[in-house]
Amino acid sequence: MLLARLAQVSQEVAAASARSRKIELLAELFRDTHPDDVAIVIPYLAGRLPQGRLGIGWRVLSRRVEPAAEPRLTVQDVDAALTVIGDVSGAGSQAERTRLVGELLGAATEPEQRFLFGLVTGEVRQGALDAVAIDGLAKATDAAPAEVRRAVMLAGGVQPVAQALLARGPAALEDFRLTVGRPVLPMLAHTAGSVGEGLDKLGACAVEEKLDGIRVQVHRSGDEVGIFTRTLDDITDRLPEVTAAARALYGTSFVLDGEVIAFDTAGRPRPFQEIAGRVGSRVDVARAAAAVPVSPVFFDVLSVDGEDLLDLPFARRHERLAGLVPEPMRVRRLVVEDESDAEQRSAADAFFAATLERGHEGVVLKGLEAPYSAGRRGASWLKVKPVHTLDLVVLAAEWGHGRRTGRLSNLHLGARRADGSYAMLGKTFKGLTDALLNWQTERLRALALSDDGHVVTVRPELVVEIAYDGLQRSTRYPEGVTLRFARVVRYREDKAPEQADTVETVLTQRDRPPDA
Repeated sequence: MLLARLAQVSQEVAAASARSRKIELLAELFRDTHPDDVAIVIPYLAGRLPQGRLGIGWRVLSRRVEPAAEPRLTVQDVDAALTVIGDVSGAGSQAERTRLVGELLGAATEPEQRFLFGLVTGEVRQGALDAVAIDGLAKATDAAPAEVRRAVMLAGGVQPVAQALLARGPAALEDFRLTVGRPVLPMLAHTAGSVGEGLDKLGACAVEEKLDGIRVQVHRSGDEVGIFTRTLDDITDRLPEVTAAARALYGTSFVLDGEVIAFDTAGRPRPFQEIAGRVGSRVDVARAAAAVPVSPVFFDVLSVDGEDLLDLPFARRHERLAGLVPEPMRVRRLVVEDESDAEQRSAADAFFAATLERGHEGVVLKGLEAPYSAGRRGASWLKVKPVHTLDLVVLAAEWGHGRRTGRLSNLHLGARRADGSYAMLGKTFKGLTDALLNWQTERLRALALSDDGHVVTVRPELVVEIAYDGLQRSTRYPEGVTLRFARVVRYREDKAPEQADTVETVLTQRDRPPDA
């Protein structure tokens, strides 16, 4: 497939507001896609590179390259070129990457250059996410959407299902079954504003601790144990204590869903960043395990003794979990059988408060009758977390790409120091509507001090309210911390920059417990 065709469809999908139109556009594309190309086409549509980060900086991409007159690049050509670029290392690697990027862009037409630029910088956000791609794939192959979604869930991704469907049609879906040793995409949760709101939406449910650890799926078949992340990466060799815990359980064939978490000497959860560092460590596992020992905590079971439990109600699955995993290795929970009962609602609020007091992130409410909707944000799981906000000053903004081309998008956020200067705490482009993007572009351009074509530095006069999930240590920023999952709530034109939050306030929030 020519890259030009993919770039055009990407642009049309971005412009389409109706989901039905997006699905039709993708169906037309998939009908013309060779099975060998689909493993590249699908991630490109979603703005992902199969190779991951390529080490291509703004300086390399900002160099003007004369575009080709006619489209001739195929998606296979581009994938091969990006693979070569990603493999460049050692002395002279920057110059070699620059040369290779120039060659690739020189073979691309102007629309293809724009698409490639957005793809490499992560700015392809046209809404062609996996859920829409699945429906487009079903329409293109005359397969039942529900059966395609289930196959994707069991395959752990869209690409293998797409390749099979395009090659052999709907009959290929029979190949995809829950198999011990082959991870499936985890079920995810939507957000509720409060425990009460969650109870009103779900009715009878379990209220469970939300742990700020690493999501894991643990597979065991006999003595063989596999441990996988939520992105289906195999991390078995990094977590020997989890392997040992799985082998100590009563059953010999199962698939469990849970988290790994670590505790400090006072019995409180250690920061997420420490756990992520431990799980990410590929060398000297014994030393890493001694420094940050982790424990698995399970909250669901997908298979036991070869029996697929995905379609069972959650209450039944938990019964099977309790028969397999001892209570200390199961997440704490409270069952609310009657959401209208004032005493039970009060108990749920108290459970939430106690969970925060223990140092955990929040709670997840789970409908008792819900099946396991792997790979989806099911409406039957609702997470509730305390909301943190800060009023910060915009220090700079980056020009957007893709559908945000020509508008200032990624905001650089700062808190006030005692001497009147500002310390940058991070960046965000989340929470910005089209109307807000247009407004902030006009306002920030009026405040501009400099523009290097990528970053516009502005006078620190505009205050923005930012919601975030917490703070984490970071050597990238001057105060040693950055915001986790920051997103724009609103601009505070009623506040002067002197009224923005201070670095001291930020650091105080880092050091106090979550319920403070």
